[in-house]
Amino acid sequence: MPVNSEDRARPAPARDVYSVTRVNREVRALLERGLGVLWVEGELSNFSQPSSGHWYFSLKDRDAQLRCAMFRMQNSMVGFTPRAGTQVLVRGRISVYEARGEYQLIVEHLEEAGIGALRRPRVCLRSSANAACRAFRSVSA
Repeated sequence: MPVNSEDRARPAPARDVYSVTRVNREVRALLERGLGVLWVEGELSNFSQPSSGHWYFSLKDRDAQLRCAMFRMQNSMVGFTPRAGTQVLVRGRISVYEARGEYQLIVEHLEEAGIGALRRPRVCLRSSANAACRAFRSVSA
């Protein structure tokens, strides 16, 4: 196909070139604005608690997994020790850890699901002074 002189005279369209940081910031903003607060149920795995006191873990189901972070102030209200294989229900917000370009769920609340959830009210009846039981009552009310 021949190129005519008009095509050669047109300037190339301007390129909006993104840095890696800018891409990750844009993705983070889209996810955080688009999804809001989510409740997610899954099996807890890959639990770790570094010296910072934060908790890092994955939630998984049969087909997928989701990386999660729960910061020290929030996890101090959890009334049980998370263990691999525990079925849990969490409330949180999707965010992106920009340095690695990985999305994760920032967990604000974590509770046992299934059998663990059925045991929680009986345990809290016996220890009403426990901060985790007070938090349980406020969420379940």
